[in-house]
Amino acid sequence: MFVEEPSPSPKLAALYDKDLTDLGYVMNLTRAWAWVPAIKIGLFDLLNQAAKDGDLSFRDKGILITAMASGMGDSYCSLAWGTRLAEATDPETAAAVIVGQPSSSMTDRDAALASWARKLAAAPNSTTQADIDDLRRAGLSDHQIMAATAYIALRIAFSTVNDAIGAAPDQERADAAPPEVVGAISFGRPTDPSPSTGR
Repeated sequence: MFVEEPSPSPKLAALYDKDLTDLGYVMNLTRAWAWVPAIKIGLFDLLNQAAKDGDLSFRDKGILITAMASGMGDSYCSLAWGTRLAEATDPETAAAVIVGQPSSSMTDRDAALASWARKLAAAPNSTTQADIDDLRRAGLSDHQIMAATAYIALRIAFSTVNDAIGAAPDQERADAAPPEVVGAISFGRPTDPSPSTGR
């Protein structure tokens, strides 16, 4: 990363301990956001509210984030959420979403959400009424469309910060990812060559 880690403190230790308990390593993202943990907490509170308002399933979130992250060239979230999407669907579907290709295992809802997320990541002013109509045909209400759009926009903000400060995907995450997912990511920052050192 381009920023240093904050100085050791009880609050920092608590943040790192949570990652160690949940994942077995401290994410590079955690080390960066440890400078402004309240902002990250607030952002994720909004994300959780948007997901709740939009009645977004885990699969929906996987499709949206993976398509958004790959659409803006963010390797970190593409790797993390591509792996989660592979668990919710299959590795081939996750890889297809990353490269922006159709897949026989994707539903109409999957395809509409992925297309919407990629457009918002690349050029939000390029959207049309036809895109909204596609989302409606896939079963989303206008309320859900608004919530899903807010969800994607908030994730774009998160990825923008991560990418700008040079956070590299964690080696541990790459080692645990399906090869189809790893192979589909040909953009963004390369994986950290060194494993996490814990605290």
